[in-house]
Amino acid sequence: MGKQNLTLLTDFYELTMMQGYFKNKTNETVIFDAFYRTNPSGSGYAIAAGLEQVIDYIKNLHFSEEDISYLRSLSIFDEDFLEYLANFKFTGSIYAMEEGTVVFPMEPLVKVIAPIMEAQLIETALLNIINHQSLIATKASRVVFAADGDGIMEFGLRRAQGPDAGTLGARAAVIGGCIGTSNVLSAKEFDIPALGTHAHSWIMSFEDELTAFRKYAELYPNNATLLVDTYDTLRSGVPNAIKVFDELKAANKMPVKYGIRLDSGDLAYLSKKARKMLDHAGYHDAVICASSDLDEYLIDSLKTQGAAITSWGVGTNLITSKDCPAFGGVYKLAAIKKNGKFIPKIKLSENEWKITNPGNKTVYRVYEKENGKLKADLIALVDEHFSEENPLMLFDPISTWKKTYLDAGEYTLRELLVPIFIDGKCVYESPKVMEIRDYCQKELATLWDETRRLVNPHRVYVDLSNELWHLKNQLLDNYNSRNHSH
Repeated sequence: MGKQNLTLLTDFYELTMMQGYFKNKTNETVIFDAFYRTNPSGSGYAIAAGLEQVIDYIKNLHFSEEDISYLRSLSIFDEDFLEYLANFKFTGSIYAMEEGTVVFPMEPLVKVIAPIMEAQLIETALLNIINHQSLIATKASRVVFAADGDGIMEFGLRRAQGPDAGTLGARAAVIGGCIGTSNVLSAKEFDIPALGTHAHSWIMSFEDELTAFRKYAELYPNNATLLVDTYDTLRSGVPNAIKVFDELKAANKMPVKYGIRLDSGDLAYLSKKARKMLDHAGYHDAVICASSDLDEYLIDSLKTQGAAITSWGVGTNLITSKDCPAFGGVYKLAAIKKNGKFIPKIKLSENEWKITNPGNKTVYRVYEKENGKLKADLIALVDEHFSEENPLMLFDPISTWKKTYLDAGEYTLRELLVPIFIDGKCVYESPKVMEIRDYCQKELATLWDETRRLVNPHRVYVDLSNELWHLKNQLLDNYNSRNHSH
């Protein structure tokens, strides 16, 4: 994925609004928060992903001569505005949660502080990138959890919604816990393991199955995983695989990694039967890999049934997040700078979950000191100060009577938003994908199993600080009093 100029990857109304700000000479510095409202796939959490691509996008943000010519051809934008765009560059600041961080609804994953024209322009691309990769990383983490320690291979490229979705989706899947991908471009671009076996067409291209297996094992002596369900899994495929393993053993050429793959049929029944056959032949360490329209629920069911599968290739349902195809990230104005001071802004709605949190904010994660488990997240104003040496009171921002008191010394705090760009300059270097994966595994380990379970997970609370809660309600009261005065 080369460094593309994605400047026109924006909604048309962002540009028409920009021209409106330009003509009205209003380009105040503003704060926008990118957050989401509901965890995808019925999950108890999500995984933040896509930040590296956001950084690349911001670094390459500029309107080329070709872009300007195209916009001129629309006969909507005036020459003085097009001249401004020709010299456009991002000068603002961006704070974000690092990739692989466990995140929850309503808290800012990304905070943009920039002149309003700049902040408006980047909305669409930022959401497009963060929404997609966070969705796939979250789905992958659920599939990996269901596999309970078995390796998950991302196998979905041919079913992904286009090359970018397949390639960046594979990246996100590895962040979420997959051990590698079948997508060679993604493996190359992001330095992640390229994995895979062979297709049924390999078997069918030979006169018989045994010859196909022999030829494959000759070609790949270090990793011979044979696809055994082309004709008849238990009468033909597994017995022929065992013959090839016997021949390799007799020739003192046993591969370091070897085994079989099942891609159809009753995977629980077939895997248990195949395991018995392999064990009886002395191949106790042979891997049994399964594919075939898997997702976290089917893997969980197969594990419950005692399926003898130790490695899983997951494709369509993972790379498309088939049961939940969109991550509902939004981008909302939180403050406008007037006379050197940020004035908080709030968006109202009849749906209480759609009322935004105003002001210049940050997010703290609260851990139980005794075990390192995640207790709650706390959204606070940036000028508030907290000390682990003081007691901490957490309360639900809507059901305010739900309170938790933490004594001094009972908890630890960690600020989650880190600086990415300051005044247009990138101050953050993205880790390698496999490093992000390791970090994500540590993040997931801070969750209780009750939050990670696939069905009806325990909710992690995202609380507002006392100061932020009062600010929010003050703005609501001000709005209501103005309305009633009419």
